[in-house]
Amino acid sequence: MNKDLLNILSQGNKEIRNQDIMNYLSDKLTGEQKHELEAAMADSGMMDDALEGLAALKNSDIDVTVDHVNSYLKKYLEKKKASRKKRKIKDMQWQYVAIALLLVVTLIAFILILKHMES
Repeated sequence: MNKDLLNILSQGNKEIRNQDIMNYLSDKLTGEQKHELEAAMADSGMMDDALEGLAALKNSDIDVTVDHVNSYLKKYLEKKKASRKKRKIKDMQWQYVAIALLLVVTLIAFILILKHMES
């Protein structure tokens, strides 16, 4: 089995291994192991829903679907990361120069106005 397929629940419950879920869906677990897995998943509604959704697929489609979901999520996260990087201000030197110039012009204008008012 492709190792990328085992990442489907990497952020999920740490007590439940991804391989156990894939074995459960492939009907490779013993009755006792199935019962333990079902008991561990009973506490997590999301895990239960994920298992039901995967179980509704044909066994041949599970691997393809899991691979597709993982690749889609990877592309989506890379796209988000790239857009976040674009929004980040990389070089602010010209902005500092503009602010400093504006402050100098404002200071000169203030001094000229004070001199004009005194005379």
